Amino acid sequence: MTLRTLKQTIPALATSDGAGVKIKRSLGQRQSIRMDPFLMLDEFGSDQAQDYIAGFPSHPHRGFETVTYMIEGHMLHEDHLGNRGNLRNGGVQWMTAGRGIVHSEMPQQESGLMRGFQLWLNLPAAEKMKPAGYQDIQPEDIPVLSQAGAMIKLIAGEMTVNGAGVTGAINGGTTQPLYADVHLEAGAQVALPVPEQLNAMLYLYEGTASLLTGDDQTALQPSAASVLNQGDEVMLSAGDQGARLLLIAGKPIGEPIVQYGPFVMNTREEIEQTLRDYQTGQLTA
Repeated sequence: MTLRTLKQTIPALATSDGAGVKIKRSLGQRQSIRMDPFLMLDEFGSDQAQDYIAGFPSHPHRGFETVTYMIEGHMLHEDHLGNRGNLRNGGVQWMTAGRGIVHSEMPQQESGLMRGFQLWLNLPAAEKMKPAGYQDIQPEDIPVLSQAGAMIKLIAGEMTVNGAGVTGAINGGTTQPLYADVHLEAGAQVALPVPEQLNAMLYLYEGTASLLTGDDQTALQPSAASVLNQGDEVMLSAGDQGARLLLIAGKPIGEPIVQYGPFVMNTREEIEQTLRDYQTGQLTA
């Protein structure tokens, strides 16, 4: 086994999106800051309603997928296909924009904590114009791996820990996404297999944790994308307060990316066509 080491740390920057929702953005804060096949990672979390209540009114997408993972609060999804889902604590919304989707994501509470993540996953050129789709994954449908001092919620991909193999709520696809929410008790250590061919990163969002590499350890920065070097195993150790972090990995696409706001294609000409399609109502036709 080859342990993955830290390659780059991308601190999340405070910004806003939608109708003024306050977020912290690591991947995607600039278009040059990505980790193929992932385009963007946003963390949102506040107990002040004014930070999130305006939500994300109706808006379009084309050419990629969005994965919204809710830790606290409720978010209502509606789209032009007629899908309607109430994303609740621990649930996941996996939406494939494909050739085009228009949707809204609106908080369903006026007070209390709203907390979660949204990840943008690119699609290869051959799949950018496939039909749009939507999956509403309930928290009870997300498999959990447990070992001494550790709990791993496997949102996507496959993983084997201590001889126990589990398939996530989402599996397969060209980019072979791996998405896990890892909870560690104080002082716990865990070794997580990550296939060599996948690009991988960690995102520490609670507590303290270190990346172990043989006799060395590297403290992970909170609220930052910790991009990893190649290898086939990630070894983690939690601090005195325990830790919660995301493990995100995927097979790189290696194609040109041209992004214009909510549209992600391969060429400028395709973006121009997308804008024409949106303006004429053909984006979702």
